[in-house]
Amino acid sequence: MKYLYKSAAAFLLLLPLSMVSFAAEPQKPAEPMTGMGMHQGMGMMGMGGMTEEQKNQHLRAMQEHMLSMHDLSNQILAEKDPAKKEALKKQQLELMKAHHAQMMEHNQQKMQEHKQ
Repeated sequence: MKYLYKSAAAFLLLLPLSMVSFAAEPQKPAEPMTGMGMHQGMGMMGMGGMTEEQKNQHLRAMQEHMLSMHDLSNQILAEKDPAKKEALKKQQLELMKAHHAQMMEHNQQKMQEHKQ
């Protein structure tokens, strides 16, 4: 089990590096997407019209969210008291919901801009 956590931690540490190299590649115009594909695809491809400063701010916000999620995950895994563990899970779920709502709002704004 310890190996699994170490492997997951290594993966999560390497993920942002792979995302940065992807962001450095030339961007093609995004094809219209529907359903979950649109939700997942708006990440890096939706950054094409951003300035470098805006991209950096966006990536910093993503990093902060990831760190918060990982911190809560570590606290959940370390917590022995079932009630405290459940409270931490609830806190993490609320963070996930808020992030999801923010992304959906952003996607709606982008769709409105494209319609105009």
